Amino acid sequence: MNEFSSGITASAGLEHITSGPDGNLWFTEAVGNRIARITPSGNVTEFSSGITNGSEPYGIAAGPDGNLWFTETSSDQVARITTSGVVTEFSKGITPRAYAEGIVTGPDGNLWFAETQKNKVGRITPSGVVTEFTTGISSAPVDITAGPDGNLWFTELNAIGRITPSGTVTEFTAGLTLNANPFYITPGPDGNLWFTEANGNKIGRVTTSGAIMEFSSGISPNAGPWAIAAGADDNLWFTEAGGNGSRIGRITTGGVITEFSSGITALSAPVGIAAGADGNLWFTEASPFVGNKIGRVIP
Repeated sequence: MNEFSSGITASAGLEHITSGPDGNLWFTEAVGNRIARITPSGNVTEFSSGITNGSEPYGIAAGPDGNLWFTETSSDQVARITTSGVVTEFSKGITPRAYAEGIVTGPDGNLWFAETQKNKVGRITPSGVVTEFTTGISSAPVDITAGPDGNLWFTELNAIGRITPSGTVTEFTAGLTLNANPFYITPGPDGNLWFTEANGNKIGRVTTSGAIMEFSSGISPNAGPWAIAAGADDNLWFTEAGGNGSRIGRITTGGVITEFSSGITALSAPVGIAAGADGNLWFTEASPFVGNKIGRVIP
């Protein structure tokens, strides 16, 4: 593993990371109130112009329009940043104090995002038109991803949700540990959806028909699985940000888990993770004291 810190503002509060259309990785700085870009060679550039002060950029995803889109949890906005760093913010149609978190490009060519505090899922077109959906959603959506079935899948406090592009919601709870707190979710190479359980200390898998299975063997106690992404090696990779975390975990589609800590600063709190165009996994380290870095792991 390698860590990169040069060019990152101190105590920036790194959160999510995604692969951009330009071959670089893009990540959010919630405390620093910036969007940043890191090249595969480790060169960092930060962008703050056009971002509302105190907005706390959080989730980020590559859009269908060649730009990056991100949520602002404290300003009730979804924003767009070009690969050259030009930011445009959109707020019309978003419920106040919605606390937008995860965001993803949907199969319909729009961006979809989770509104944690208002029990809604939002959709924004590339031109900035917002529609919110609430019927059938019961427990604080956190993250959202596009599934292999043409629907959107999202995590809730005690459920996994599915929403069609037309807005029909179905929730799945059978097989899910109570209060496990499903957190982040991603499509796997096996045609299923994989998610982390921050409180349950497990990794979960849900089929497109809603059958859930959980895996915990191989995860250290109190590891706090956080974000998850599919790697180029056809495994799933996840961050461990809990009190006994500061590791990167790998789980095969058969459920075999391996943890890695060598090369990661202790107590750095890895949070976001994404597969890069270079075939490696890239992750953010959120701790303002010993983290504040971008890490890279070679599968």
